[in-house]
Amino acid sequence: MNISPTFRRRLAAGLACSLWAAISWADGDSSSHLGGDPSLRPALDGAQVYRHYCMACHMADGQGAQGAGRYPALADNPRLAAPGYPIYVVLNGQGAMPWFNGMLKDEEIANVVTHIRTHFGNAYTEPVKVEEVTGMRGPVPHE
Repeated sequence: MNISPTFRRRLAAGLACSLWAAISWADGDSSSHLGGDPSLRPALDGAQVYRHYCMACHMADGQGAQGAGRYPALADNPRLAAPGYPIYVVLNGQGAMPWFNGMLKDEEIANVVTHIRTHFGNAYTEPVKVEEVTGMRGPVPHE
């Protein structure tokens, strides 16, 4: 069977992120087991969302990584100046990044976008409003 290099990179990226989640569960961090209906759990703050969903690929310092795939740096990133772009990417995914539409609450997406816009050397201090996320959310892709 001939598997394309792109598919191999995406598969490796997915496996790496899954391994990160498995390690945190085994570490006793039960809060990282966040599957199921997001409406049935309390909303996470931006740092929690980043730690549970983003850090495995974008790294703890937001510098991103290259290897099996390319994970863009969030640190000192001018593309984060307007909140619409990161909201769109979190909702819809991009490249090897999965979508989080239906996995995260609007409040959690607003929280994590605010977090990345105010950390890692970014100084975009205006908080993202839940209404901004709600206005951009489309239908959940897997439904």
